[in-house]
Amino acid sequence: MRVVLMGAGHIGQTIATLLAGSGDYQVKVVDRSAEALRKLEHLPLEVAQIDTSDAVALRAALKGYDAVVNALPYHLATMAAAQALDAGCHYFDLTEDVGATREIMRMAEGAKTAFMPQCGLAPGFIGIVAHHLSKKFSKLQEVKMRVGALPAFPTNSLKYNLTWSVDGLINEYCHPCEAIRDGQIIEVLPLEGMEHFSLDGTEYEAFNTSGGLGTLCETLKGKVQTLDYKTVRYPGHCDIMKMLLQELGMQFDQENLKNILRNSIPLTMQDVVLVFVTVSGERDGQLVQEVFARKIFADRNEQAPLSAIQITTAAGICAAVDLFREGKLPQSGFIRQEQVELPAFLANRFGSAYQQSRQVESIG
Repeated sequence: MRVVLMGAGHIGQTIATLLAGSGDYQVKVVDRSAEALRKLEHLPLEVAQIDTSDAVALRAALKGYDAVVNALPYHLATMAAAQALDAGCHYFDLTEDVGATREIMRMAEGAKTAFMPQCGLAPGFIGIVAHHLSKKFSKLQEVKMRVGALPAFPTNSLKYNLTWSVDGLINEYCHPCEAIRDGQIIEVLPLEGMEHFSLDGTEYEAFNTSGGLGTLCETLKGKVQTLDYKTVRYPGHCDIMKMLLQELGMQFDQENLKNILRNSIPLTMQDVVLVFVTVSGERDGQLVQEVFARKIFADRNEQAPLSAIQITTAAGICAAVDLFREGKLPQSGFIRQEQVELPAFLANRFGSAYQQSRQVESIG
């Protein structure tokens, strides 16, 4: 399968390593940064330096390829998907942006090729898990989805280090969030709905953020009373972000805030990804709850260390592409994450990265 990978950042480099190293994909990586592309020189793939915000340049790069894997910032998702549509390529991405996903869904109507956005961790794997557990109940009551990409050793007041895109981080903190209450889809405010819980003796907070549900609200509408998604952080993080974004008004000056974070909050490769899903409902006439909990840790290989967010995000989209190539997903139109079967995902050579949980037992 011939694949064009758009974006050679931290996540893109990991995707390139997985796909090119598998032997089943001919990969071309496009990025505007020559420095980023040089980091891929040791891999059996092709690179091309182009302006990835230039639709014409992107379109030309897709000629003769079967699929697009988009690891560019979320604001380029609709443009990248449009070029894939014009080129007759299948399309996969990592976007958490609700508006972009809805536009891609419209593009996919009647398309001869497949469009599968939101293939990362959240949205992505978290929705696959929630839908899998939901199918075990005769009547659903509540689905709670909690995900966090956290520094293993928090040392600052935010109790946070940069582990992924600052653009995506601020985007999910600033936009309305979908949820289901009393069986109806509603919008709730970001950075609200605070709750606290502990796992393995560590205290966490969780609060509303945008995009993590993917298309699950539409899928479970009328079938569940309560459905929500919250981002997990260490206690105190949300209050500081609310002060910055709301009290100081930086939600209206997001570029300045992004620059402040990039210049003051260190990047870390020593992180942990927490996935925590609880589903309750009726089964055999009884009220039952099932829990899926995983912690995925960074790979400290000295030759090629990978952060936990690199591992989980890249594994999600590579598994989606792999399952599609094997014919285990629809071959045209819009593909929802919840159309992926969890056992097939975890059995996949890429999806198996989520099996490396070491400290939290889970129900699969």
